[in-house]
Amino acid sequence: MAPSDATPTSLTGIGVSPGLIAGPVARMAPGITEPEIATLDSSRDPEKECDRIAEAAQKVKKSLELSAAEAKGDGRTLLETTAQMAADPTLTTSAQAKVRERKLVPERAVWEAAGTLAGMLESLGGYMAERTRDVGDVRDRIVAVLTDSPMPGIPRMPEPFVLVAEDLAPADTALLDPEKVVAFITSEGGPTSHTAILARALGIPAIVGTGTEVTDQLHDGDIVLVDGTKGAVTLNPTEEALRRARELASRVRVFNGDGATKDGHEVQLLANVGDAAGARSAAEAGAMGVGLFRTEFCFLDQPEEPTIEAQVEAYRGVLEAFPGKKVVVRTLDAGADKPLPFLTDSTEANPALGVRAYRTARRDPEVLEHQLQALAKAEAVTSAKVWVMAPMISTADEAKAFTDQARAHGLKIAGMMIEVPSAALMADKMFEHADFASIGTNDLTQYVMAADRLLSSLAYLSTGWQPAVLRLIKAACDGAAPHGRPVGVCGEAAADPALAVVLVGLGVASLSMTARALPDVDAVLKSVTFEDCQRLAELATSAGTAEEARNTVRAELPILEELAL
Repeated sequence: MAPSDATPTSLTGIGVSPGLIAGPVARMAPGITEPEIATLDSSRDPEKECDRIAEAAQKVKKSLELSAAEAKGDGRTLLETTAQMAADPTLTTSAQAKVRERKLVPERAVWEAAGTLAGMLESLGGYMAERTRDVGDVRDRIVAVLTDSPMPGIPRMPEPFVLVAEDLAPADTALLDPEKVVAFITSEGGPTSHTAILARALGIPAIVGTGTEVTDQLHDGDIVLVDGTKGAVTLNPTEEALRRARELASRVRVFNGDGATKDGHEVQLLANVGDAAGARSAAEAGAMGVGLFRTEFCFLDQPEEPTIEAQVEAYRGVLEAFPGKKVVVRTLDAGADKPLPFLTDSTEANPALGVRAYRTARRDPEVLEHQLQALAKAEAVTSAKVWVMAPMISTADEAKAFTDQARAHGLKIAGMMIEVPSAALMADKMFEHADFASIGTNDLTQYVMAADRLLSSLAYLSTGWQPAVLRLIKAACDGAAPHGRPVGVCGEAAADPALAVVLVGLGVASLSMTARALPDVDAVLKSVTFEDCQRLAELATSAGTAEEARNTVRAELPILEELAL
């Protein structure tokens, strides 16, 4: 890979997955072209055309399921979710109705039906709005089958490349091969989208939300240097810049399971997992335990509540990966961003502020009862130490009710998530009941800043660097301290090495993240003392803006530049 003679050009976006790497551009092929409005001629039987739609949807579903079987962790979950969309009768029956009633050709009928469904999901906001990407992806795949066109997706290249696209469907991101796609740049997207989260899980440097004014300047074969930390793209980088990128890429950092600051202040570095496979990978990466087991990820495809036996089996697989170690289990976080058919009311006008997570126990108390029973049984047949917590706890009464219920089932350590500002502000009262808490910074930021975390146009608000968010985290830690209760962070903020230093300084005892982030966070923590962490936390909380907080702290951590973080 040789540098160009052209002058280097700097372009910017939102860095969502760290790393510094260079490569040639390969642009994502444009999606399927919108079919023309056309009707069936007299030789085509509408019922047979309806059958073709159903058959095409099933073909797409099976293809996605096969890909899911080969994927791991969050990637598998995303592919399974997209496969469910292909199998959803809402889309196919609506398209078939347009064939029967308006005599539309199948590809046009599917296109229009998908547009209606996407509009409905968009109006719901939150996670449901993000699923419009799934609808578009499934639509394109079905239309490709119906028209015998090439299936949309990641380009195939003989050598590693930097992928440039308008956006990536979750299914596309889940199929990324880090050996081939060394980085990606998208004109759309935000820092907490599922695409961004998966990029971090895969360890692929990524920049999103650049706008088309950036991506339109990047052409197939152009050499670009991608800095996923700073959100910077350098077109036609110098030889010196390429040499440094190659040097950094050749370094291998590992985590040895000994999280601590330079002066020996222990910080538990844990992993976020969604299933047994993810837990095993995290254990291999050196994670000191699990800081967030997202139990709902085991059952996203279940139309009915799983049996206690099925739950025991799913939980046992995760617990067995960490014998003798802490596994923090979150009870079902159903609703808004993770709807479960057997527990979520899909008709809610504002699901992010509705009956979700622990609030579902008021309406369906038996679901939580069954889950706690299953967790107790799974713990009994393993040596892992289960810490159970409920999401979306909002009052001290809720904290007491949940922890009492968990202990009644024999689960000795019971706590809560802090995602709602009220929980942070009332932490002193919450910790009269809760044994511990874990802060979900994604939702906490969303509620503090009143900004949909999936909306790319509000990405500047959706960051854990917001001083208001950091002050609430400090309030939670201060409320826990008199009771001797530990507070962890399990949101995306924990995977930011610079922000991790601040969180430790605020009083956070554990950080839970994607396993790939462990070495970077560990390396930065080992470069500072606990007193340094406290000083930097003070600087961050005293800042007037998120940008000021981030820039001030990063300027005090020269190791970040050394490690290209």
